[in-house]
Amino acid sequence: MWVRRLAAVAVLVSAVIHLEQWIVVFRHTPVVGPAMLVNFGGGVVIAVLLLVWRSWEPLLLAAVFGAATLGAFITAATGGLFGVHEHWTGWEIFTAAAVEIAAIFLGLAGLLIERRQSPAAPRERS
Repeated sequence: MWVRRLAAVAVLVSAVIHLEQWIVVFRHTPVVGPAMLVNFGGGVVIAVLLLVWRSWEPLLLAAVFGAATLGAFITAATGGLFGVHEHWTGWEIFTAAAVEIAAIFLGLAGLLIERRQSPAAPRERS
């Protein structure tokens, strides 16, 4: 359960940072601006799912969310993304990168931990 809570916090922090960046920087930027809002909404939904749905899917979603979000930023910082060229500067960037890496690892760790803790499937007798 602690892994799910930490993953939910990581995903939610990333989502809130993306909302903050939308408000401050990307509100009027085509494609990337709306993507920031989708990221915020998706992050909130994933964080809630991690806490209320006891299934492997939210853990996988947390890992994919972290990887996709971090991957989009790295793309924007190296070659540009839809005309946006980001830089590795500011607390928001480093905090978002850290929690997205955490979401990846916590999501994957949660999958492994919960798989080990689940009871073995009953075997059919022949």
